[in-house]
Amino acid sequence: MAKQSGEKLIVDNRRARHDYHLSDRVEAGVVLTGTEVKSLRGGEATMRQAYAEVRDGEAWLVGLHVPEYTEGNRANHDPDRPRKLLLHRKEIERLASSVAEKGFTVVPTRLYFRNGRVKVELALARGKELRDKRRDIAARDARRQIERELKSLRR
Repeated sequence: MAKQSGEKLIVDNRRARHDYHLSDRVEAGVVLTGTEVKSLRGGEATMRQAYAEVRDGEAWLVGLHVPEYTEGNRANHDPDRPRKLLLHRKEIERLASSVAEKGFTVVPTRLYFRNGRVKVELALARGKELRDKRRDIAARDARRQIERELKSLRR
């Protein structure tokens, strides 16, 4: 995905592309405290076990680890707390129905700053089987080999 103006990547969940078939993508805002934003400005976050869920008509990001701000005081944030996502009601309903009916899960793929605000890109995801992962790895290796051969022919 091309980097757009005013956008600074914090963390990219490359593991999600490996473990899931990703489909529809949605951008959401994240409700954060001040020390969380300061910690994210340093580029520190882990999305390895993160997922989004819908509870009582609200979307929540669970499993995002934002380490404590080192210069923070006793009012520092809890690193693993669930964070509320800012989405339109129709988007929340669409995500909730896809998860309930079709067996999808909602996975964050990127966390970034856009015009000074923290945004998360969510994707509807269906788990890959082992053979799908192997097929993707083989295709990637074949692409790399072709690129190497073409590069050597150009010289």
